[in-house]
Amino acid sequence: MKVRICHLYGNLLNTYGDNGNLLMLQYVAREMGHEVETTIVSLKEPFIASHYNVLFIGGGQDREQMVIAKDLPSKRNELVKYIENGGCGLAICGGYQLLGKYYETAHGERIEGLGALPHITKRQIDNRFIGDIEIYNEHFDETYIGFENHNGRTFLGSGEEPLGIVKVGFGNNGEDGTEGAIYKNIFCSYFHGPLLVRNRHLAERIIKKAIINAKK
Repeated sequence: MKVRICHLYGNLLNTYGDNGNLLMLQYVAREMGHEVETTIVSLKEPFIASHYNVLFIGGGQDREQMVIAKDLPSKRNELVKYIENGGCGLAICGGYQLLGKYYETAHGERIEGLGALPHITKRQIDNRFIGDIEIYNEHFDETYIGFENHNGRTFLGSGEEPLGIVKVGFGNNGEDGTEGAIYKNIFCSYFHGPLLVRNRHLAERIIKKAIINAKK
């Protein structure tokens, strides 16, 4: 079968080489014997939930994210439909923040997010979470390693579970020991590295679930 990947705002969001996650999703899908079709959906372009098996959105700087935040409402209904119907996806750093209710920039400006996921992100004053990070997901019995560099402090909402519990590093907010989020089949994280290149088992999990969904 053909795995159809949507790279949401792929021409604007690629902080720290996050597009490596997309390359890993493509590689794993092809290695499993599937064709891969990747489409960038950007500003003023429609997202149609039924067209895709996998959604990927990377991270960016505040300037790019503020531009994207103004475009997101036009895509909200279809993105929410995709997520609520169990669509698979990965959101990294700024993409993770944008899927939530809102986030605060480093300068204190509140930016409304998509609101598809219930988390919120607050800023830190004159501080960033930077360094190597390791987390453990008890449900999957998997460890993930990477690098974090973010000002935002994200607090999960109802229905979200953390991607993992922090063993080394700061995680979502440096307080509650969580990192990332899982909501239905959407995986979110602050990990760079990129995440899927250093943790192939998570890429395999996403693609396998996407294949199962496509066969329903």
